[in-house]
Amino acid sequence: MSGFYVWPSKQDPATMQPKPLPTSKQPVVAIIGGGVSGAGVAYHLARAMGGEHPVIVVFEPRAELGRGLAYDTDDPAHRINVPAAKMSLQPDDQGEFQAWIEARDAVACDPEARRSDGQIFPRRRLFGDYVASLLKPFLDDGSVRHRRAAVSHVERRAGRWSIRDENGGVTEADMVAIATSHPPPAAPGRLASLLAAHPRFVPDTTKPGALDVIRPHDRVLVIGNGLTAADVIASLAERGHRGPLTAISRRGLRSRGHPPVPQPLFGDFLSDAAHSAVSLLAGIRAAISAAKAQDISWHGVIDQVRAQGYDLWQALPVAERRRLARHLRPYWDVHRFRIAPQVEAVLDMAIAAGRLEILAGSVADGRIEGELILCTLQPRHRGQPLERIYDAVIVTTGPAHGGILETQPWLAALATDGHLSLDPTGLGLACTERSEAIGPSGTADPSLLISGPLARGTFGELMGLPQVTEHAFFIAAEIAAKLRLADTKTHPA
Repeated sequence: MSGFYVWPSKQDPATMQPKPLPTSKQPVVAIIGGGVSGAGVAYHLARAMGGEHPVIVVFEPRAELGRGLAYDTDDPAHRINVPAAKMSLQPDDQGEFQAWIEARDAVACDPEARRSDGQIFPRRRLFGDYVASLLKPFLDDGSVRHRRAAVSHVERRAGRWSIRDENGGVTEADMVAIATSHPPPAAPGRLASLLAAHPRFVPDTTKPGALDVIRPHDRVLVIGNGLTAADVIASLAERGHRGPLTAISRRGLRSRGHPPVPQPLFGDFLSDAAHSAVSLLAGIRAAISAAKAQDISWHGVIDQVRAQGYDLWQALPVAERRRLARHLRPYWDVHRFRIAPQVEAVLDMAIAAGRLEILAGSVADGRIEGELILCTLQPRHRGQPLERIYDAVIVTTGPAHGGILETQPWLAALATDGHLSLDPTGLGLACTERSEAIGPSGTADPSLLISGPLARGTFGELMGLPQVTEHAFFIAAEIAAKLRLADTKTHPA
């Protein structure tokens, strides 16, 4: 008999014995992480199992499922960076989110959301509202249970998974899906230790109130030039910051914007799939040139690469995947992950006003002198370094995927116990093409699955919708199939 047990919360000292929830013969599926990926798995699994629901428990410390880091923000400058018509939790209905918006007139109080061409780029929190609304019926009827706590330890015990949370609860589960958030960014080199004592050194912008320390006229160094950097610059502008900004990254590549009008998909990269990073790059460049001759922008080519991304990634040997991630990923990221038009306008105005300088290079050194931060910047194509004085430094380098096992003790413990290992590409956790976690021995565990961006070393493009949605649907289908197979073996016809 499968049981689901929760030990009393630390805040409830009256009861010192474990408090069981009603036990049943239903299997227990634990999903660790309740952002879009984890919430998507729970939603699709609850739908897929129909009247034969397993006990689905989602561990998520936030008040609502479906938000995660991306959509749990009240910052009005934080916007979805793709049109709402391309955002959905349903793989077969891309327009569901926009239909949800229209049915509720949900952007009536946000006039900047709707563009002149009819596309909607709403504030990010609204997508979290939409996902939470889809989960609500399943939470209300008990099909999905939200355990509002972070996981502190996971171990294999007597053929099942024992999950301890920060509130002292212990859950016994038959299957586990790891759908945790991106790891936090990592400051380059020794910078974190050199500047840690400064009150306006911001190493992680995902923490609530992280930008509150920045004053209106501060001279700010932003380390990174991707989507997070763009969000930070837009957020500072929303708060009234008017000081000079320097955004530095190794290649000085700024995230691109959307085309003035939607572009058709262009190119075919599968009929003669590339088997090396160099040949794939050559094919993309050739397609962009051919598209230009037909008045189609590069956006249509990149979108086609994205659409065919899984098969393209599978065609590449591991060594070529690593080469692509090491050398070409920054170029892919700035073309693939585009900024919302509203955010692009903020950056354009800051550059035009001379307030924003974008540099290609690195931060060679930094030190604190009183309230000032003295930085040595090394431009990419110059031998002579630049000595600059700043009032604040903000790190926006993006998730440190290679350090995922060190970010949470329970992940490190699972690796030590032989259940998890890093993907050889350095993009997340190793897993099979069925998303089953692979330990250091190379053996996969069918009861431990990796969902969302942490699986992209195997699946390729798993950082944005609709790929995350498709993968959540896939994981749910895998779990449902495993549960039905186990039930068949236990109760043969």
